Amino acid sequence: MPPAEPVFRRLALIGIGLIGSSVARIAGARGDLAAEVVVSARTPATLARVAELGIADRIEADPAAAVQGADCVMLCAPVGVFAALTEAIAPHLAPGAIVTDVGSTKQSVIRDVAPKLPAHAHFVPAHPLAGTEYSGPDAGFVTLFQNRWCLLTPPPGTDPAAVERVAELWRRCGAMIEVMDPAHHDRVLAIVSHLPHLLAFTICGTADDLEGESRQQVLQFAATGFRDFTRIAASDPVMWRDVFLNNREALLEMLARFTEDAQAMARAVRWGDAAYIEDKVERGRRIRRSLIELRQA
Repeated sequence: MPPAEPVFRRLALIGIGLIGSSVARIAGARGDLAAEVVVSARTPATLARVAELGIADRIEADPAAAVQGADCVMLCAPVGVFAALTEAIAPHLAPGAIVTDVGSTKQSVIRDVAPKLPAHAHFVPAHPLAGTEYSGPDAGFVTLFQNRWCLLTPPPGTDPAAVERVAELWRRCGAMIEVMDPAHHDRVLAIVSHLPHLLAFTICGTADDLEGESRQQVLQFAATGFRDFTRIAASDPVMWRDVFLNNREALLEMLARFTEDAQAMARAVRWGDAAYIEDKVERGRRIRRSLIELRQA
């Protein structure tokens, strides 16, 4: 069987962290994502490292130069800079170009990107649900998206052919595709991703604020539970600052619900309500078993 035609002629990656560098590596390994991969990044050191790794066909310091002639532009930077990035690249987008992204918030991305794009460009917001605590061009790997979900949140009126091309790119990266309303996306991600990160950062901060010997012993004798929190808390601070601030309403809603549940658990512990505690633990076990069955563990 002859190899499939590339989904895009020229794919411009604006930002080259874990997600972008994984896409670049997959494009190089498969050959059917894009005929050419162009990378733009904020710092000369990052661009130099991309050149050393050999994961791009061309490197451009200026994002406006990177998007010229590209039929797909993927924004892989923190969501807080999307508005400024879009203003910089919008005048240089080719007719029919598809702009997509990998951001963890979708209503804010649509707010910051869609109004600034020219009428001849298509916008297909996306969010691959895959990640590690590592960042930068060295962090990527070709199996990152295997059997993971990529959520697409196209605004009303988006060209279906553009949506399908972005979906096909992610399928070839190994991902499963779901189309979702942007507001619903943000509420779901608030509980499954954003709140757990907020809790991890907070718990690690609490441990770090302990005095002297207690703090040292927390680190020395850290059990699996605390180690898991530290793994999450090692994530990129700029990215997560922007996620929290750009999904604040949904995140605060889920935090309020969690706070009520935590207070109920505290009351059960205080008053010895063993049945309540056991029920909560068993519900957690059921969720874990469900994740394993869905191959998302």
